[in-house]
Parts: sequence; structure tokens; C-alpha cells
Amino acid sequence: MVKVDYHRDLKQVQSDGQLALRLSESNQHAPFDRLDWFVMLAEHCDMDPLIAVARDGDTLAALALANNLGELQALSNWYTFRFRPVASDTEALLTTLARDLGKRAHRLTLRGVPDEDDSAALLARTFARAGWRVFREPCDVNHVLPVSGRSYEEYIAARPGPLRSTLKRKSGKVSTMILDHFDASAWSAYEDIYAESWKVAEGSPAFLRAFAMAEGQAGRLRLGIAQVGGEAVAAQMWTVEGGTAWIHKLAHRESAKPFSPGSVLSAALFRHVIDVDKVDLVDFGTGDDPYKRDWMEIVRPRYRLEMYRPLDPRNWPNIAKGAARRLAAAAKRG
Repeated sequence: MVKVDYHRDLKQVQSDGQLALRLSESNQHAPFDRLDWFVMLAEHCDMDPLIAVARDGDTLAALALANNLGELQALSNWYTFRFRPVASDTEALLTTLARDLGKRAHRLTLRGVPDEDDSAALLARTFARAGWRVFREPCDVNHVLPVSGRSYEEYIAARPGPLRSTLKRKSGKVSTMILDHFDASAWSAYEDIYAESWKVAEGSPAFLRAFAMAEGQAGRLRLGIAQVGGEAVAAQMWTVEGGTAWIHKLAHRESAKPFSPGSVLSAALFRHVIDVDKVDLVDFGTGDDPYKRDWMEIVRPRYRLEMYRPLDPRNWPNIAKGAARRLAAAAKRG
């Protein structure tokens, strides 16, 4: 018999042995799918979590959601590379969960959903089957590098000529170090560099520090610092697990731009994760920044799913707008 549960207190999830195990490091090999990630979002990013679970014996389907002004959305934010069901043993269970969610919310928005693993199609299919009106649209992109068994030297030889020239000219002027543990002084240097970079203000410094500390304790952190003349001028935060290197944050001081410390530091980190960590994939997260194309080789779409209960009058204007957009897009294609 299928049972549907909702957890607003994440301590309840920690005491739910079956669900906690499914959301643990032993079963989830990306930070964005783990209970610890959701706990940190709730604690540091002012999010109101709602973990929705449908289970039938030992099988289950789960979505990590958040309440937002009476509507539901993905339990994710600007730090999350992608959102997907954290567990989905069967389509039938996910459909049951989607149907039950219709009793609790009239609208559900999921952003950053991938489809290389069928997540976007699966969610659209099951929610439509459960009676939701589903609109699926591209909302972002994800740049990745399949290493494909190459060494760093083989990889860098295939980079664009201007990048290789920059590294050849600048590498001797910039020193780099890579830490696989959390170091308070190195993190302080990162925060100082970020404050003097071209980046917008950090969304939640407390979240990022807590994440870096946890990943450092687990041995997954790769914290890179670049120096010129003894001064820290660039910093990057990567993590490595499950055969993937995730590039979370990077910044350099604008005053050091002539030395290209960001490029030199990126090269050092690519060398490390390819030749030392032996990763299969490097993931540069979301955003279509031009510099990512110098380092990456594949661009994958990320989707936004807008789901509405069609009989709720509050949704009718949005459903009409979504239908009009689809018609316009179809006319443009045809």
C-alpha cells in the first residue's frame, strides 16, 4: 500500500531510516541530492523545506521542495547546479506523489532540471499524468567536460590557442596551491578576493563556508589559491566525488587581471582533478559565461517546469500565457 509523507522538520528526515539512507553520502554522490545540502539551505538561505515522499514497502519517490508564499518550488537556489527527484524507484510512485501534491498546492515551479538523465521528461510526464498542466521551457545551460581517459597534457593541447598562449606566458608569474581540506586562513583569503572581484555580492557566505568545511572534512574539497608576489589574488572552490569535479566558485582581484591568475589557477585545478583525482567529468555549473567555452566541451540544457492545477482559477491567467508561448514557439519553428 502506498503511503505519502511530508517532512517540514528535516530532523524528521534524519530519524526516518529508509529516507535518510537514500539521501546519504553512501547513496547520493552529488552534493545537491543529499540531506546535508537541504539542511544547509534551510539553515543559511532562509528556505522553508518540504520533503515529499511516496513509498511502497522498500521503494520510494521523493522530491525536496520548499514553500514560497503559499506556492511550492524546488528546494534549491543559486548554489544548486541542478534539481531532480532525489529518489524515484518507479514512475507509478512519482505519479502518486504528484497527485497527492495537488491536494496541497495549486502551483509548483521546478528550475534547473536536467534531462540528460531523463529527469525533466520524467517529471513532466508524471505530473501531467497526475492531472497537472505542465509547461517545460529551457531556462539555463550547464557546461561540462567529459575527460574521456585523457591526461591533462592531452586535454590542454586541445584548448583554444589564445588560452594556451596565456597559460604559457603567465604561469611563471603566478604560484598556485591546492588544498584538500578546509583552512581558515585560505578561506579568509578567498572571501577577501571575492569582495574585490567582478562578482556580485555572495548570496549566503555562511552557507558557502559551512559547505566548504563539510566537504573539507570529507576529503572532497579542492580549494585553490593563486598568488602574485606573495599576495593571494585568485581563489577557486571545487569539490570532487563520484568521478565528477564540481566547480562551485571562482574569483580574482581586478587589480591582478594583467597576470591572468584565474586562468593559471584553473589550469592547476584541471591538472589536479584529471591527473591526480582521475575524474571522468568536470562540471562548470550553470550560466553561459563565454570563458567556460574555453575549458568545457559540451553544453547541456537546464529546464524550468511550471506545473498548475488546471481547475484552480488562480492558475488560469498563467495557463493561458503558457499556452500562448507554446503556440508562438511552434509558429516560429514552423
